[in-house]
Amino acid sequence: MGRLSESRPILNQTMSHPIFIQNITKQIANPACVPYCDSFLCRLRGLMFRPRLARDEGLLLVEKRDSRLDTSIHMLFVNFDLAVFWIDSNMSIVDKVIAKSWRPAYFPRVDAKYTLELHTDRWDDYQIGDKVEFKHA
Repeated sequence: MGRLSESRPILNQTMSHPIFIQNITKQIANPACVPYCDSFLCRLRGLMFRPRLARDEGLLLVEKRDSRLDTSIHMLFVNFDLAVFWIDSNMSIVDKVIAKSWRPAYFPRVDAKYTLELHTDRWDDYQIGDKVEFKHA
């Protein structure tokens, strides 16, 4: 398993290439393993139109730069609530929220590059200020 970082980003990976989101601040028994979503169409579709989300499912939305606007999400056509974590390019959790289904928009409080969307049962796995690391699954 190789370590992913800002200096060596994952390129040309689609939703079929999951990665682990390892919390290096505190040990998690079962770190999130989610698809790496860096294409426009993947980010646009996100988790819309799915009937439900299993506890171990989610998605990592990836932008080209840190931004509040670019990492904003909507919950239209999402039929379940999500635990959403925003991660900056320094690999720190900078904000988190429980996003309610069918709400128009959520923005991080500060700039972020990554938006991690998980089942709400994973809310306590990552805290603001935690450092994370991406690893190939």
